[in-house]
Amino acid sequence: MSQDLSRRKVVSALGIGAVGAVAGCIGAPVNAETTPEGETERVAPELDPARDVDADRIAADPTDVPAPVDWDEPREHDVTLRTKELVAEIEPGVTFEYMTFEGRVPGPMIRVRRGDTVNLRFEVPADDNSDIHNVDFHAVYGPGGGAVETTLVPGDDAAELSFRAEYPGLFTYHCAVPAMDHHVSAGMFGTILVEPEGGLPTVDRELYLGQHELYTKGDLGEKGHHAFDHGAMLDEDPTYVVFNGTDHGFTKDRLGAIDAAVGETVRVFFVNGGPNQSSSWHPIGNVWSRLYRDGDLVSDPGQYVETTPVAPGTATVGEMELPVSGPIKIVDHALSRAGRRGALAVVNVEGESNSDVYDPGTEGSA
Repeated sequence: MSQDLSRRKVVSALGIGAVGAVAGCIGAPVNAETTPEGETERVAPELDPARDVDADRIAADPTDVPAPVDWDEPREHDVTLRTKELVAEIEPGVTFEYMTFEGRVPGPMIRVRRGDTVNLRFEVPADDNSDIHNVDFHAVYGPGGGAVETTLVPGDDAAELSFRAEYPGLFTYHCAVPAMDHHVSAGMFGTILVEPEGGLPTVDRELYLGQHELYTKGDLGEKGHHAFDHGAMLDEDPTYVVFNGTDHGFTKDRLGAIDAAVGETVRVFFVNGGPNQSSSWHPIGNVWSRLYRDGDLVSDPGQYVETTPVAPGTATVGEMELPVSGPIKIVDHALSRAGRRGALAVVNVEGESNSDVYDPGTEGSA
C-alpha cells in the first residue's frame, strides 16, 4: 500500500508512551489545589454552559444490524471506518464530547463469515478529529489486532490493511491508543460478527446494543457541558453508565422503545466497551432462552439464563422468545446503573395477550 507516512513515522519514532503525550491524553491533570500540609485535593470545576451539539443523536440505531450471512464460500469485504469527535447530548440539556467510529455509539457492526477477508480502510479526517486514533479488532491475528498499522494523527493518509477472519464469534473492536480508556469510554468501540461456516439459526429480529461508562466533571443530570474527568475514570467512578451513548436512550421519553411482536424470537448482540466495569446483563420480564456466553458461537449455548456477566472488552449474544405482550427492559442488573445512571433499554412487545402464560388478573386485584 502506498501512502504518505511522514507523520506516522514521527509518531512511531516517539514511541507509544510519547504518543499519549502528543495526543494530550496520558497524565491529563485533574483540577486540584494544594493544602497547607502539602497534600492535593480535587476541586469541583465549574460546569460550562451546554455547548452547541454537532449531532442531534449519538446513539446507534439498535435495529441497524447487517443481514445474516447467506453465502457458503469465502469472500472479500471492503470496510471503511472513519473516526469523528463530536458534541452531543447524554440526556436533554447535558452535553459531552464523544469520540466515535462513524459518528455513532457503538461503532457500526461488521458481519462476515469465517474464512472471509476484510479489506479495511481506516481514516482520521483532520476536519473531524483533534486526537490520534486507531482500531484494535479482537477478531484479528496480528499486532495489536491491527492497532499498530492503523495509528493515525488527524489528517494522515488513510491506513489500509487486510485480515482473514480465522475464528468465529462475536468480538469487540475499539480504539487502542495509549489513552484507550478515555477513548473507549467516550464511545470508540463496536463489534465484528464472524459467523461459523454453517451460519446462525434464523430468528425474527436482531438488535445491537453497547454499554459503556461516561466519566464527567458534572454531576448526574446537571445541565450544561460535561468535560471528561480523568480522575473519576482512574477511580472507576462513572457519572453515567449507558447503552449506545445515551441515558435511558431507548425509552418512550427519549428516543422511543424498540419494537417487537408476540411470537417472535429476538437475538440481541451486546458489547460492553467498558472501559472498567462488568455488566450484569438481564432482560426484565424474560430470560436469555439461548445465551452464547462471551460471543462463543461454536459451543452449545446456555439455556434460560436470567442474568449473565459481560466483562469490559467482551461481546455476548442472547436470544429471547416473546410469548406475551408488554415491555421487556434490558438492563445492567447492577440496579443503580439501570435506574439512575442510564443502562436500560425497552423492547415493546405488541400483540394479543396470552393468559395461559401470564394472566395479570382483573383490575383492582392484588
